[in-house]
Amino acid sequence: MVRRRLEEDEQRLSPFAARSSTSRGRGQPEAPSPVRTDFQRDRDRILHTKAFRRLKHKTQVFIAPAQDHYVTRLTHTLEVAQVARTITRALNLNEDLAEAAALGHDIGHGPFGHAGEEALAECLPEGFRHNYQSVRVLDKLENGGHGLNLTFEVLEAIEKSSKAREDIFAEGWGIPETLEGQVVKTADAIAYVNHDILDAIRAGLITEEDLPRAARTELGQSHSERLNSLVCDIVEASWAATGAGGDPVIQFSPRIHAAANELREFMFRRVYLYDATRQEAERGKRIVLFLFRHFANNPDGISPDYSLPGDPVERRAADYVSGMTDRYAIRQARELGCPEAEGWHV
Repeated sequence: MVRRRLEEDEQRLSPFAARSSTSRGRGQPEAPSPVRTDFQRDRDRILHTKAFRRLKHKTQVFIAPAQDHYVTRLTHTLEVAQVARTITRALNLNEDLAEAAALGHDIGHGPFGHAGEEALAECLPEGFRHNYQSVRVLDKLENGGHGLNLTFEVLEAIEKSSKAREDIFAEGWGIPETLEGQVVKTADAIAYVNHDILDAIRAGLITEEDLPRAARTELGQSHSERLNSLVCDIVEASWAATGAGGDPVIQFSPRIHAAANELREFMFRRVYLYDATRQEAERGKRIVLFLFRHFANNPDGISPDYSLPGDPVERRAADYVSGMTDRYAIRQARELGCPEAEGWHV
């Protein structure tokens, strides 16, 4: 009765919202929960995985920081979920679907952030993308190699959550079919650009005054003002998604869109690709390459909890290494004699 009431509540959502009762379903049919919708159940399954817990020691931008206040992959994920929930609630979309996709969108990230992703992409002939790996972790590797049997809508939103550099709405790996998935994709950029600014200021790489003038003028002079401006603008510009008329599109107004893109490009030039940041990232990349080669040549050391026994050894090594936290990867590499791991505080 509880689940039915929750599903009836979903009928009050926007006509463009996804509804768990009309979901395209799961890979394997199963009896529904008596007290949760399918999207709520997916959210809970993701939250209770080992892969989700490991996000607390995975890099966002600054690798294995000694200070307590730098953003980790876990705190980033929680911020994305918060932004996505605020936007979907305001637009009368399905908050549960957005939250589930947000919690799972980065779960496939390897150690050392995008540097680790680059390393693994060089190791596998098919390449490596964290959004595809997130789906692989949730659909195949977790739960003892059986996967979580999540709904199509959640997995599809996760798979298409990444963006290309050139635009905050760049298709990159496809546009999610649901508006909730599109919200998560945008909430990811809203969250990381803003919290990465705080980390970069904390690290002494930039100051607030260094930010582009358009960003300071259009978005605000502080972290909270920028977040508020971006979230409020996307709600107003996407109002047709509520069913109020017009094409349901998740978007910024042209003015805020331009300012957000300029701010994001500034972060690429001054922080993400800055020499000092890249030097540390390259060190992490070499550790990932070392670990992959070691386990590809010594597959008996690959934990069966993080790989599938029937897969090629390179795939198993990549799955195992990508599941490592920064700290664990450094310790493993140090024990195996990797010089890059020496002297790194963990």
